[in-house]
Amino acid sequence: MSKITPKTQAELDLMREGGKIASSVLMAVCKNVKPGVSLRELDEMAEKLILQAGGKPSFKQVAGYNYTTCINVNDGVVHGIPDDTLIKEGDLVKVDLGVLYKGLHTDVAWTVVAGDTKEYNKFLNCGRQALNKAIKECRPGRNVLDISRAIEETVTRAGYNVTRDLVGHGVGRTLHEDPQIPCYVDKSFSFKLFAGLTVAVEVIYMMGDFPIEIMPDKWTICTKDGSMAGLFEHTVLISEKGPEIITKHD
Repeated sequence: MSKITPKTQAELDLMREGGKIASSVLMAVCKNVKPGVSLRELDEMAEKLILQAGGKPSFKQVAGYNYTTCINVNDGVVHGIPDDTLIKEGDLVKVDLGVLYKGLHTDVAWTVVAGDTKEYNKFLNCGRQALNKAIKECRPGRNVLDISRAIEETVTRAGYNVTRDLVGHGVGRTLHEDPQIPCYVDKSFSFKLFAGLTVAVEVIYMMGDFPIEIMPDKWTICTKDGSMAGLFEHTVLISEKGPEIITKHD
């Protein structure tokens, strides 16, 4: 693991500004997740809004990735390419985006349902609850394992599974930094949290079994058994005052 240093006050101020952009763009895009809208339209909307706000799409800094967002539908878990696929009534849509603002990154994701179906209410409530509980563990002196435990226990108690292959991560000076934060307890990821650390806490979970597979496009990751997947993520500052959600939204 590379040496991890606290963010400076100046860096945190910039991350807060970038976080406001990221959260507002995410919510605007999620409100447009409707039957008949294409994933590409959502991606183009996100890019336009980020640029208008003075930011840049973080994901376009990733080698070989040419999109502002990752959008996954139904059994798609993460890293979905926003193509011309049209959203259908009842689709479970995950929108993930990052904003690079004056040299600092923030990362945020949310899952919504297209249309009026209440079929996934329990599943989505579980993911949001797991994220909230995980964020409460983001305090100086706590361990990455405490975050992982909060996610794993909340999800498994509800009868679902967490990913074993994908992780949350530090974020800020680059899009992906140490420490890695799995969604389940693995002592090899043990890391003591400290003030000034900024992390992207991710709840990545599925209705069925946890094995995943990469699609032929070499980016999109789906559940191997075709079960529905969910994703919730916030960028969080660990501070002496407690957790500060940098990408907070309504």
